[in-house]
Amino acid sequence: MEQDEPRAVRVRIHGRVQGVWYRGWTVERATGLGLRGWVRNRADGTVEAVFAGSGDAVERMLVDCRAGPPAARVVHIAVEPAEDPGPGGFAQRPTA
Repeated sequence: MEQDEPRAVRVRIHGRVQGVWYRGWTVERATGLGLRGWVRNRADGTVEAVFAGSGDAVERMLVDCRAGPPAARVVHIAVEPAEDPGPGGFAQRPTA
């Protein structure tokens, strides 16, 4: 797949990612990259997100998520293909 082709992925971020401003950071970063989708905390302590947009922007977001905001300690990121959430911006959702 060409990197500039549209792409959508669902990610689960594992580590110390709750209570460290990970969701707020994700909204700012994804919005800055022009991505659509959402982010939320999960009851199991992970953060889940869907990123959709150009392949280049999605790939940049995945690289950034591996580091996260300064207080985060990312251990693992699971990435799988996802349905494009459609038009709209990037939102923070309630914990699931």
